[in-house]
Amino acid sequence: MFYVHGIGGRMYAATLEQLRQVAPTTAVARPRRIATLGREPDDAPDRPQSPLSTPADTGHRAALAAYADAGQALQPRQSLRCVADVMSRRVLSVAADASVLQAWQQLAREGIGQAPVLDTDARLVGLLLRAELMRGDSLERAATDPPAWRAWLAQPVRAVMWTPVPAASPDTDLRRLAAALLGTGLPGLPVSDAQGGLIGFVSRSDILRAVTADPPLDLWG
Repeated sequence: MFYVHGIGGRMYAATLEQLRQVAPTTAVARPRRIATLGREPDDAPDRPQSPLSTPADTGHRAALAAYADAGQALQPRQSLRCVADVMSRRVLSVAADASVLQAWQQLAREGIGQAPVLDTDARLVGLLLRAELMRGDSLERAATDPPAWRAWLAQPVRAVMWTPVPAASPDTDLRRLAAALLGTGLPGLPVSDAQGGLIGFVSRSDILRAVTADPPLDLWG
């Protein structure tokens, strides 16, 4: 399940199919890709049963028994099924009323590229992307019009954030999350409860770290 949060609070809960209808806007009304969400990936086909589960002869059984007795059995795989299995729970957020300069400094200090934006009630209202702050027209203003640049840095985050913003619930299926990330072009999504309370953040990097962890993880279970 996904939620869509805006400045006025939660707009609605949405399935992946409904999420494609969302058209987020910012103060400068740049077109966004949420409205062009693609179809979710097809379910993975059933895996064929391993021949090791039904040995054809006693030789196979003996070899497996010896392997186990020697303490060399492979570690069991841990299934990855939902957002809660991979998300980051320590999350940097920025205040909607903070200045662009303050938020930019926060992102740079922590070395991250995006942060959920919260209102005065600590509810999710948007997403701030450092890449958006570093767009060519913004940086050009610094060199050609210093007063305008200072004014731009002084404006509140709510004026430049991505809103409405989709958020995933902790029990969102990872395949649906992957489809949402691909469709929106976002590097990650906030994880929230139904009321917009921030629970965590899940990024493409979180998924990659999880599937390369030791012990090995079984994506999709």
